[in-house]
Amino acid sequence: MSLKVKARVVGGSIAVLVAAISTASAEERRAASPSASSAPIPAALAAPAGHELAFELLADGVQIYSCVHARGAAGAAAAWEFQAPEATLTDRRGRRAGQHGAGPTWEALDGSSVKGAKVESATPDPSAIPWLLLRAASHGSGAGQMADVTFVQRVWTSGGNAPSDGCGDATVGATARVPYRAVYRFYHTRAIRPGEGERAIPTGGSSYP
Repeated sequence: MSLKVKARVVGGSIAVLVAAISTASAEERRAASPSASSAPIPAALAAPAGHELAFELLADGVQIYSCVHARGAAGAAAAWEFQAPEATLTDRRGRRAGQHGAGPTWEALDGSSVKGAKVESATPDPSAIPWLLLRAASHGSGAGQMADVTFVQRVWTSGGNAPSDGCGDATVGATARVPYRAVYRFYHTRAIRPGEGERAIPTGGSSYP
């Protein structure tokens, strides 16, 4: 399945630009979903010792970009700037499990949530958004599925890159919603086994790519 990231002005308006994705049934989308048999996860994106995989969810949604002039750069050309993700989360059976949005945050159906901060990134496929390791920066109130998440990986991505055109002085303020898919893998704490070393994790960093 191919994603086409080609922006165009709709109805003479410069308010919204769209990215097209080929259509497919729900069954075809699940069949084409990334899986553990896909490319291996780079070592740089591994969760540190003392954290183990708790569960994973599939994301199907969009990466949202705005056409803006670079901040603080007089006379700078307009360019697409990432704003936020917007995606539905499902389990491997295709059952809705939550939502993913700005922050970035992941919210489960039980109301629990986690906000991430980027630690590392890798780009196995330049035609898709990077793979990421994020640490849990904060959690929403209340217990639930996301309450004890410590790290999140974004892997096996497809689509989601900013459009290659359509942003200029005449379209500043326009928005592009680019389809993407990914697998998010959620980790929680476990006891460190003998011989395992702690891996230093930066506490700073941006909240997303």
